[in-house]
Amino acid sequence: MSRHSVASASRTSFFQKIMSACLDSSSPDSGKGRSKSSTKKLSHGFQLVEGKSGHDMEDYHVAEYRKIKNHELGLFAIFDGHLGDRVPSYLKDNLFVNILHESNFWEDPKTAIKNAYKKTDRFILENSMQLGTGGSTAVTAIVIDGKDLWVANVGDSRAVVCERGCANQLTVDHEPHTERKRIEKQGGFVTTLPGDVPRVNGQLAVARAFGDQSLKAHLSSEPDVRHVPIDSTMEFVILASDGLWKVMQNQEAVDLVKPIKDPQAAAKRLTTEALARKSKDDISCIVIRFG
Repeated sequence: MSRHSVASASRTSFFQKIMSACLDSSSPDSGKGRSKSSTKKLSHGFQLVEGKSGHDMEDYHVAEYRKIKNHELGLFAIFDGHLGDRVPSYLKDNLFVNILHESNFWEDPKTAIKNAYKKTDRFILENSMQLGTGGSTAVTAIVIDGKDLWVANVGDSRAVVCERGCANQLTVDHEPHTERKRIEKQGGFVTTLPGDVPRVNGQLAVARAFGDQSLKAHLSSEPDVRHVPIDSTMEFVILASDGLWKVMQNQEAVDLVKPIKDPQAAAKRLTTEALARKSKDDISCIVIRFG
């Protein structure tokens, strides 16, 4: 996806104020953390690498923990922006706040996540003068008490779990050619030029995203949401932007980091390999280890 640099909006993050973080970051672009719970072990590491496509870094991440209503939540996300970084910056600070503020989150997480995605997208569009007309993909993961994993996504950032040593993709890549009928029904079109990927109205390489005001009549912000009970067969989850997945298959990524117990070292290994495979996009990766 093409990107252009736009200065970040200055704001005080309500999300950062209310978070109880457990991070040990060596830099803003890499770090690791561990759940504070002594009974449900959970650890993570992350690595973000700016691409070589001639634009400023437009990927953002969340990797934090919070205790609420006697539950411990692990909150993880990758936001991959395009046409400016204001939208993913807003998502970083506010999407989880909006999800957790849904009154039915504890009773019906799936509906709460879908409602929050929709409301967040509406706010971005209504405030395009401040946030810009660009957009962002997203993959989010919420771990509740180390027992339940809720994953959601719009766009082509992806979540892959290692289960009994095998890669299992938990998200759906929202590519234009797979949603051609919906896009055309809404008055848009999908083009594929020689040597290029399918694009909505000849512009955007994903069929779902936050923002993108000029294309919104033909784009969706409806997330795919999946619930996975965490059991002993699940070793870790990889969340990553398409800068990784463009050059690496799911099983390749799992096999690469399976022997690496330190999740930060695992995330760094993935980004290093993606660079070695000539990925030119921004590369963002979070590895979450269970148990």
